[in-house]
Amino acid sequence: MEPNTKVTSVIQVEQLVKVYDTGEVPLRALDGVTLEIARGEFVAIMGHSGSGKSTLMNVLGALDHPTEGHYLLEGENVGEMDVEELADLRNRRIGFIFQSFNLLPRLTALQNVMLPIRYRVENRVTADEREDVSIAALESVGLGERLHHRPNQLSGGQQQRVAIARALVNQPSLLLADEPTGNLDSKSSEEIMGIIQTLNRQGVTIVMVTHESDVANHARRIIHMKDGKILSDGKNGNHQERAA
Repeated sequence: MEPNTKVTSVIQVEQLVKVYDTGEVPLRALDGVTLEIARGEFVAIMGHSGSGKSTLMNVLGALDHPTEGHYLLEGENVGEMDVEELADLRNRRIGFIFQSFNLLPRLTALQNVMLPIRYRVENRVTADEREDVSIAALESVGLGERLHHRPNQLSGGQQQRVAIARALVNQPSLLLADEPTGNLDSKSSEEIMGIIQTLNRQGVTIVMVTHESDVANHARRIIHMKDGKILSDGKNGNHQERAA
């Protein structure tokens, strides 16, 4: 499936409901969420533990299915995709940045970044092309001199830069960041948020989950959730622009 490039919204969700069977009382993690995110936006989703923000992120990342409702990614109905199509969607069109970096410890930074290209179903490239593209991705986040370092030879901030490069290497339509600075000190956090803002200025659509207001203030739009519902959704009046 190819994305519909005429669609201006990257994300359109309507009346999303997610119910988990926890035994005696079902848990309604999402309760009628309707949301639209345009191409090129930078959106932060905030809320306390149990608010539904992580469940929403999992649905947007095609890692979980809603119990009810519809999710369109660039105009295509994610709910109608089979297992292979979903795997291809996650690999080619969604980039993921996690709090815990999720790098393979025995692989170098370059090898970690090359992995998503290796698993591409369509448009396969040669080994030399994979390496060239991955080197360029690492250079774009300031790690051109750390190509052959393993994760345990890198600082937390450097590991997250590798994770960002890996998320971007297939040029996804959407970048999902789940507490991207959660394991970093304040200086590294600012550096990572500077990189994320630069990516957004370059046109990358970003949705970020965080519980920290100072991190959320780097986004241009903030959504607050509670009990599986959207409490507020609007332009961030405290937006802070940072250079990478």
